[in-house]
Amino acid sequence: MKLAVTIAMGMAGIVLGLGSGQASADDTFAGDVAFMKQHTPIVLLEHGDAAVAIAPEYQGRVMTSTFDRHAGPSFGWINRPVIEKGFLSEQQRKGKLEEHIYVFGGEERFWLGPEGGQYALFFKPGSSFEFSDWTTPPVIDTAAFQLVKQSETSATFTHKTELINFSGTKFKLGIERSVRLLAKQDASQQLGLSIGPGLRMVAYETDNQITNTGAEPWKPETGLLSIWILGMYNPSPETNVVIPVKEGDPQTLGPKVNDAYFGRVPPEYLRVENGTVFFRGDGTRRGKIGISPQRSKGIAGSYDAAGQVLNIVTYNVQDAAHGFVNSMWELQKDPYSGDVINAYNDGAPEPGAAPLGPFYELETSSPAAALDSGEMMRHVQRTYHIQGPESELDPLAKQLLGVSLKAIQAAF
Repeated sequence: MKLAVTIAMGMAGIVLGLGSGQASADDTFAGDVAFMKQHTPIVLLEHGDAAVAIAPEYQGRVMTSTFDRHAGPSFGWINRPVIEKGFLSEQQRKGKLEEHIYVFGGEERFWLGPEGGQYALFFKPGSSFEFSDWTTPPVIDTAAFQLVKQSETSATFTHKTELINFSGTKFKLGIERSVRLLAKQDASQQLGLSIGPGLRMVAYETDNQITNTGAEPWKPETGLLSIWILGMYNPSPETNVVIPVKEGDPQTLGPKVNDAYFGRVPPEYLRVENGTVFFRGDGTRRGKIGISPQRSKGIAGSYDAAGQVLNIVTYNVQDAAHGFVNSMWELQKDPYSGDVINAYNDGAPEPGAAPLGPFYELETSSPAAALDSGEMMRHVQRTYHIQGPESELDPLAKQLLGVSLKAIQAAF
């Protein structure tokens, strides 16, 4: 069984099928990197045994990572058939999934929101909010980002583009994305706890920035953008997503979870217990949930019981004067009442259709960017994959996610 791990799609988690942390030769990090290098350039970041593989032609996305670059597991879901096909012509794409999106996979990628609504980037003016009209903008689908700086443990990419939203508003923007591999000591300090010597891990952060390069300011009444970071991971019946949320009055903080994106999520896939949201990522039923900024604690995670892997995702919590963009596939009463954390479980997008993966994701978003000309917004996300004995992982889960490994495993 191939692995799976953390985080990020509006179609758009966290999974890992590691077993004892070993993998077949084809499913190792080294095996995935060797395959990808046959089809696209790969930038490798390394620190000790930990490593991260990045694809500049796929918007500088982190394709996969590992705590053992020689023989260790590959944490990113890699869609080999699509990578092998490469980019198709418009005629070749017609009527195929690539007409909507190139599902290359990868465990952490740069996107822009909102997905749906009157200020949507994924629906052209005059289209309907149906999957048949859903199209991923080229800048976050087929555009190559330029590698402008690289060291052993970091790489920086840039890109310039123009976009038009559902309401016809035009945006000119510059994009900068930096990926940095974190040493174990740095990761421990950022999480505010000790990661013991009996635990193996890989951790990295991405610093994502957008700049308004046009002459006019971006205004809420004509639509705003957000930075949206997502990943694709292999589904597993033994992995549960865990998102701690703030307790409090629903009249003040709103619901603990939003599960109305693609229809209500049934109780066998979603459970809310006190201050914890549990969500399955088995890749068999399409569904998406969201956590509002009022409820978010700035962290999400998952635990894979088979692989004994704890996955953690954090982001830079910042002021949101204009709220968060709403990605619901509908004309919205409040387009800036969106979520800051999402989790997606893949499945058939419509009756009779094949799933996009299957995979599942965790996602985080920046506030809505009401930027003056020349102004910049940044969104930093950190991803940690920690593997080892449950006796050492359990204290980390309790401290970071507020629940024990036993509670996570027993959620469904």
